[in-house]
Amino acid sequence: MKRTLAFGGLVATAGLLAAGLVTPAQAAGDVANAPLASTGIQAKNIAAFWLAENAANLIAATPYNVETKVAAKHLSKGGPSADSKPGVVPAIGDEKKTAAKSKNVNLPKTTGKVFFADGFKNVGTKEKPQFVAVNPHWCSATSVQSTYHNMVATAGHCVYDTVSNKATMNYWVFVPGYYQGKTPWGVYVGKTAYTHYDYDVYEDGDRDYAFVTVYNGLKVNGGTADRSAPVDRTEVSKETWDAYLKNAPFLLAGITDGKYYVKKFVDAGRLGDNVGGQGLAYNQKIGQPVFVFGYPSGSHPDGNHAFSGNTLKWSYGKTFAAQAPAIKAEELQGVKSSFTGEGSLGSAWLLKYNNGRRLGYLNGVTIGVSDTDGNDRYDTSVSPYFDGETYGVYNAAKNNWSGSIA
Repeated sequence: MKRTLAFGGLVATAGLLAAGLVTPAQAAGDVANAPLASTGIQAKNIAAFWLAENAANLIAATPYNVETKVAAKHLSKGGPSADSKPGVVPAIGDEKKTAAKSKNVNLPKTTGKVFFADGFKNVGTKEKPQFVAVNPHWCSATSVQSTYHNMVATAGHCVYDTVSNKATMNYWVFVPGYYQGKTPWGVYVGKTAYTHYDYDVYEDGDRDYAFVTVYNGLKVNGGTADRSAPVDRTEVSKETWDAYLKNAPFLLAGITDGKYYVKKFVDAGRLGDNVGGQGLAYNQKIGQPVFVFGYPSGSHPDGNHAFSGNTLKWSYGKTFAAQAPAIKAEELQGVKSSFTGEGSLGSAWLLKYNNGRRLGYLNGVTIGVSDTDGNDRYDTSVSPYFDGETYGVYNAAKNNWSGSIA
C-alpha cells in the first residue's frame, strides 16, 4: 500500500520506525502503538503542566496547522471501497436504547480539544521559576466507545509527530468542552496511542487517524477543573520532593516551615462516564450525510477570519469519494464544509447523529481542507475512509485499561 506520503513538497519515509519507538515485531499486524505517559506520576505532571498558572499554557495554545491545505488540483474523483461487510459499534448509552429525533442540532459533549507541546522553558529565575510551554498547540478530537470508557479519536498527525519524526507529541491531553481555560469535565492525560502501521512508518495519508487511551480525568481542589492551578497539597519526604524536582517539576507545591509539599489532584472519573462516547462505523456506503463537529480557527485564503476556534462548530453534508494523489492518499472521503484548516484537524464526522441523545457513529476525522472552486474560500474537508483496517486499529485499542492516577 501507499508507502510514501508527500505533504507540502516534503517526503517522509521511515517515520517513527527510525525513532526506534515501534518496530514490526512490536506492532500487532497492521497496528502500531506508542506510550504517551507510562506512569501515574508522569501523567499527573503533564496535567499540572497545563493547569499551572491559571491554565496559562492551555490558553496560550494555538491551533495546529500542519499538513492541512490540499490544493484543488490535487483532489479528484474516485477513492475508497469497502474491504469487508459494513459494521458499527454502538455509542456509550446507545447499546440497547433509542431516542426520538430532534429538529435542533444539539452539540455533542464528547467533542473537545487535544493539547500538546514541544516542551517547556523557564522565563523566570532559578529562585522563582516560571515555566511556559514551547509551541503549545491543539486539535479537535472526540470521545469514542471502548470497554473501559477511556478512548479518544483524532487525526493521526495530532498524536504522531510527522514534522520531526521523533516520536509522539509531548504533554498530550484531551479536554472535552474546553473553553478559554475552563475544563468542565477535567483533563484526561493520554496513556497509549494506536494507529495503523502504514501511518506510523510511512505516513500514509489514507491511515491518518489515531485512537488514544486516556487515564481517568483530573480535577483540582475538589471542585470543577475550571479553577486555576491545583491548590490542595500533600506533604512528602525530601527524597520524594527531590525525585519530583528531577522528574515532575510541575507537581511541586512549595516548602513551608521546612516541610515539603506537592500538588494534589482529585479523580474526575472515566471520560466516557462523564461525557459519553460516540460509536464507530466502518465500511459504510459513500454518499450518506454526516455531521462534522470541531473547533475551526483561522482564515480562508482570501483573508476572511471566519472562525475563532473558541467554540464548537458544526457542518453537514453528504460524503463523496476523493483521491489526493499528490499526497499519496487514494482512499479518502470528502464532504462540503466551510471549516478552515486551522483547528479543524481531528474534527469528528458523525454518521446517523441523533440530536436528542447527541450520539452517532464516528465515520471519519478531518485531516485536511481544500478550496475546490477557486474562490479563495475553503469549501471541502477530507478524511480517511474508515474500513476494516480502521476497525482493526480501534479493536486493538478498545480493551486496554488505564485507570486512575489521582
